[in-house]
Amino acid sequence: MRIQVTRTGGFAGIERRAEVDTSGRADAPEWHALAERVVAAGRGTPPTGVPDGFGYRITVDGRSVYCADPRLTEEERTLIRRVLKEGA
Repeated sequence: MRIQVTRTGGFAGIERRAEVDTSGRADAPEWHALAERVVAAGRGTPPTGVPDGFGYRITVDGRSVYCADPRLTEEERTLIRRVLKEGA
């Protein structure tokens, strides 16, 4: 499973991207379950954010959903944090 996160916005407006490929990872089932829950509950269009807040596009195996600060669910926040931290 390929999980990509693109973060846009913020005060400086700098885009950041990261991707995690779960193939061969020992913790792949955890990643899959979290990503599937986020995609199932996600929005198909970018929501209206707040000034200087971040907007996110989460793409899992080609399917994209969108979310924005400050209205992230705990699962969205967890997945975003993990991908941006561990992804390349």
